[in-house]
Amino acid sequence: MAHHPHEQPDGHRHAQEHGHGHRHGHDTDIDWEEMAPHLEAQAELFTPLYERALGWLAKEVTEPGLIVDAGSGPGVISGLFAETFPGARVLAVDGSEPLLARAAARAARLGYADRFATLAGELPDVLEQSDYPADLLWAGRSLHHLGDQRAALTAFARQLAPGGTLAVMEGGLPSRFLPRDLGIGRPGLEARVDALQEEWFARMRAGLPGVVDETEDWPALLAAAGLKHARTRSFLLDLPAPASERARAYIAASLDRMREVFADAMDPEDRAVLDRLLDPDDAAGVHRRPDVFVLAAHTVHTAVKSV
Repeated sequence: MAHHPHEQPDGHRHAQEHGHGHRHGHDTDIDWEEMAPHLEAQAELFTPLYERALGWLAKEVTEPGLIVDAGSGPGVISGLFAETFPGARVLAVDGSEPLLARAAARAARLGYADRFATLAGELPDVLEQSDYPADLLWAGRSLHHLGDQRAALTAFARQLAPGGTLAVMEGGLPSRFLPRDLGIGRPGLEARVDALQEEWFARMRAGLPGVVDETEDWPALLAAAGLKHARTRSFLLDLPAPASERARAYIAASLDRMREVFADAMDPEDRAVLDRLLDPDDAAGVHRRPDVFVLAAHTVHTAVKSV
C-alpha cells in the first residue's frame, strides 16, 4: 500500500500498507513490527484487488522463474504471487526481519515454502545479494520510502533478467470508509484528513536519507531507468455497506491510527467526531453504523527490460 499513516492505500497510501522499515522524523516514525498484524489484516482484506492486479500481470509475464517482492512486509502479496505463478520461486525482500519471519511462517503454513525464500536488508542495495536475476520484480508501495526514487528504479532494473518485468504499485485514490455527511460534525471529514496525510507524507519524504524531489511520472521514470513498453492500470476494491466485521475491524484500526497521528493537527470538532466514530458503544461509531464501507483504488505501472 500511497504513503500515509493509516490505510488509504491511496494516491499516496498509508504507512500501514507498507512493509518496509525506515525511521524518519519523530512524527513520521513507523514501527513495522508493531504494525505487522494490521499490515497482514489490510493485505488480506485487499486480496481481491491484488488478485486482479496479479491476474493482469500473469497476462504480461510468461512463466517467470524468479519473482522478487521488494518491500514484502509480512508476505501476504508474496504468497499471492506463489499461488498465481505455481512454477515460480518467490523471494521476499524487506528491511524488517520480524516481518520476513511472518512471511516465511505464512509460506510454510500455506504450502509453498519449498520455493519461497527471504532476504533481509535495505532497498535497493540488498537486491545485489540475490544470486539470480528476476523475471518479475514487484515493488508495492515501497519505492516512495526510498530517498532517490529514480536511482532506486535504475537499481531495480539492473536486477531484472533480459525480458524481465518491473511492476511498481504507486498512486491510486484515497480510500474511503464513510459517507461525506456522517450526520455528526461537518461534512467532508475524510477530505480534510487527506490534506493532513499529504503534509505527513511530505515530512516523511523530506526526512529520508538522500532525498531527491521527483515528479511522479512513473512511466517516464521507468523509461529513464532503461525499461521499455510502459503500461499503467488501476485496480478497484469495492466492499459496500453494510461492512463485514472484518472490514469494520480494519476501518476502526485505520481510524485509530489516524487519531494517533493527526490528533494535534485536527480541528477540535473533527477530533471529537473521530472519537465518536471509534467508540464501540456509540450508535454513530463505525462498529455499529450501517453505512460504512471500503472503497479504494491502487495503480500499477509496468515496464520491460530489453532482451
